[in-house]
Amino acid sequence: MKKIIGFLSVLLISMPAFSQEKLNTITTSVPFLLIGPDARAGAMGDVGVATNPDVNSMHWNPAKFAFIENDLGVSISFVPWLRALVNDINLSYLTGYKKIGDNQAVGFELGYFSLGDITFTDITGNDIGQYDPKEYIIGSAYSRKLSRSFSLSVGGKYILSNLTGGQAAGTIPTVAGQSIAADLSAFYNQPMRISGKDIDLAIGCNISNIGSKVSYTETIADDFIPINLRLGLAVGGDIDPYNKISLAFDINKLLVPTPAEYDGQKRVAGMDPDVGVVEGMFQSFWDAPGGPKEEFREINYSTGMEYWYDDQFAVRSGYFSEHQTKGGRKYFTFGMGMKYTVYTIDFSYLINANNSAGATNPLANTMRFSLTWDFGGVKDVKQIK
Repeated sequence: MKKIIGFLSVLLISMPAFSQEKLNTITTSVPFLLIGPDARAGAMGDVGVATNPDVNSMHWNPAKFAFIENDLGVSISFVPWLRALVNDINLSYLTGYKKIGDNQAVGFELGYFSLGDITFTDITGNDIGQYDPKEYIIGSAYSRKLSRSFSLSVGGKYILSNLTGGQAAGTIPTVAGQSIAADLSAFYNQPMRISGKDIDLAIGCNISNIGSKVSYTETIADDFIPINLRLGLAVGGDIDPYNKISLAFDINKLLVPTPAEYDGQKRVAGMDPDVGVVEGMFQSFWDAPGGPKEEFREINYSTGMEYWYDDQFAVRSGYFSEHQTKGGRKYFTFGMGMKYTVYTIDFSYLINANNSAGATNPLANTMRFSLTWDFGGVKDVKQIK
């Protein structure tokens, strides 16, 4: 069962590439929690912790909700995942928010991840049935401004991962994995004026999925969920009354132990990864077998750009980079958005950028679709009428 979980984690998130250097990817349970669900961020290289607040801030940085201008919003997203390999893995995501006065907001999220149909066999290879593994997340967050420029958020979520439908792994019975996790985030937004132009500087931080390990059997060690640290910076402003542009940069690091190196049963490099959640979070900053050099390799980088014309049409692009020994994901992203009164439609497309010999990226040609309802826009339409 442990092998199954590790395989799914690598397949869904890490996407290993071949390299002359030794691979040492970090795998976790429920890796779908790291999939960016919305098309806006998906078109900008998966940046989002410091970008302008929007309905999908729940995934990237719930603290941004306190700065959002409209009173109420809801968004649905659909992501056909790993289409370069299979055609029946999908992520469906519903999220929204409600402002409480000028300084507070609450947000929610509901995610459903289907891994398609899997045929189970016994130890001799005989077919014993099919099952559609499913994973779910339901969560909420509270965000509050502490000053004109700074906000904090705290959130919680429940995660359910049913990968086997109760099928036994040999003689070992399996169960659905469950976890309860918390998110802590902060957002700083400071308007300024430079060379006669209004500029917004934003900084964001989000520590997400701080939660209990997941177990699928009673006999195998529990697996970490993808506790994640994201830091980001964004700068944006109006070019003229009709055109505006923003740039964003994020760094991302898993706060889970790095696999150690073993010679048989003896650990020869790195630290014991079988530790508690809190200890593992702190240990993740210095436990890599390759020392500080490998620790820096565990940081992913992403950058994105967004251009709006008349607040009605958007063009976006971005780039994401992960070190070759940590999964090798490198890709360009593009997309666009169209806004009409209370509706916004967003689309993104991913292009593989890893051209190393033998490297493949099952994420190639991934598309994301999002539809947003801005209920605050209803008031604007009525006022125009």
